[in-house]
Amino acid sequence: MISVLQFDVPTGEAEFVERMHAALAVLAARPGYLRGSAARSTDEPSRWVLVTAWRDVGSYRRALGNYDVKVQATPLLAQAIDLPSGFEELLTAEPGAEPVASTSDHA
Repeated sequence: MISVLQFDVPTGEAEFVERMHAALAVLAARPGYLRGSAARSTDEPSRWVLVTAWRDVGSYRRALGNYDVKVQATPLLAQAIDLPSGFEELLTAEPGAEPVASTSDHA
């Protein structure tokens, strides 16, 4: 599963980047974490996203319940724009390969 959190950061970008770095580091240390990145919009410089990929939704939920995550990441995550953020990957493609379909957990 992937988590996509959007943030609006009109001021204090340097502090935000430090907080994002700390949040990403603590999330990356949790079991089930696969990859993650923080990115700024090329069209709207105050808009940022934090994208993380997890083995499954349970890994993600357990990570959010971890003490270090609650202390280091949750205050930042709570500032995300209120939009749907959890998504199951149903099509994936490696470079040069055909997309591979996965079965939905909701099916």
